[in-house]
Amino acid sequence: MTKAVTDETFETDVLKSSAPVLVDFWAEWCGPCRSIAPSLEDLAKEYEGKLEVVKVNIDENPMTPTNFGVRGIPTLIIFKDGKPAATQVGAAPKSVLKAWIEKSL
Repeated sequence: MTKAVTDETFETDVLKSSAPVLVDFWAEWCGPCRSIAPSLEDLAKEYEGKLEVVKVNIDENPMTPTNFGVRGIPTLIIFKDGKPAATQVGAAPKSVLKAWIEKSL
């Protein structure tokens, strides 16, 4: 359900999206990133049609995280109308992530 986004596709896939987009900034070597991945997959299914969930690998795409001030991972940012609307840093249980999404939409 989640889609990989690159530095090259970020503008089209996220900033120009008509729907809100949750961006997961992550890396292969990041344990907490891997621990929240199943929750993000579940939430992507739950919010299908209301919220798009995408992933940006910070090692392969260094420009985008820098542009948005990502200093630690996992960092989740919800973009609405091409602008960051809410940020969550660090791993959290699915219930906390869901509450954060609900509050942010």
